Amino acid sequence: MTEERRSLLRSRIRDVPDFPSEGILFKDITPLLADVEAFRACIALMAEPFDGEVLHAVVGIESRGFMFGAALADKLGVGFVPVRKPGKLPAATHRAEYELEYGSDAIEIHRDALERGDQVVVVDDLIATGGTALAAKELVQRCGADVAAFVFLVNLVDLRGAEKLSPSRVITLLDY
Repeated sequence: MTEERRSLLRSRIRDVPDFPSEGILFKDITPLLADVEAFRACIALMAEPFDGEVLHAVVGIESRGFMFGAALADKLGVGFVPVRKPGKLPAATHRAEYELEYGSDAIEIHRDALERGDQVVVVDDLIATGGTALAAKELVQRCGADVAAFVFLVNLVDLRGAEKLSPSRVITLLDY
């Protein structure tokens, strides 16, 4: 059953060559989002590893992590916490910077979004180099909480981002 669901997900991810720039093969998840059966299968696969675990929240990374994170939080029966680009959250925040290929960027979380000792799952659509995920982990820890696991729909294996999250638990549904 699990392999059938993974095949369904894979069939709903479209390859778009040379987007957003030449030489990039973009993994377009919008067909998966538009297919309710595939989206439900995705969320079920994301939730499966946490059966019986005590979790307190799902943290979703802007922006596609919001789509998967909110649905996963609902499935797990916990709250959803957004991690956003700077200046998008209205209350006091923690901020973490991370490196990009040409420069740097930052993300933020509300300071009061999590409680000390909370066990959280961090979700995004894709893991590439791991920079954003590591920054999200830093934010969770600055709130006093712990990352129980990272969950990604797509893992771009050659970029080795999942390896950089070690020793954290990393769950990926599809490797490319």
